[in-house]
Amino acid sequence: MSMQFEVPQFIEIEDKIFGPLTWRQFIYVGGGGAIAVVLFLVTPIYIFILIGLPIGLLAAALGFFPINNRPFSYFLEAIYNYTRKQKLYLWRQKRNIVHKQSFAPTTTIKNPILRGNPSANPKKDIASLARRLELNALQKK
Repeated sequence: MSMQFEVPQFIEIEDKIFGPLTWRQFIYVGGGGAIAVVLFLVTPIYIFILIGLPIGLLAAALGFFPINNRPFSYFLEAIYNYTRKQKLYLWRQKRNIVHKQSFAPTTTIKNPILRGNPSANPKKDIASLARRLELNALQKK
């Protein structure tokens, strides 16, 4: 007997828990609203306006105001990280560069097998090879 399980399709979308609100929205709005109500009841009106109103607006923005389809909290985190980081990056070369040893063979071959007609002057061989390549290229045109 095989059991079938339903795989969720939209894992990016949060579930609605409290009416039309998700758990995150409920915490933001409930917490900000509770702080604003306590400040309204305990402090004079001018302190409530200076402190409680911005807290309530921040809670509403965190709960309901997405920027580029991302939560407002990500936007605030990006602002915080931007203000903390260095704005100008200057490249500084590191001094401790490790160089590898060359891979030249340590032993020499006594009787190398040479093909063709080796000459004593390798520059002459390269020059003649270059001349032959140029002539072949010109003949193909």
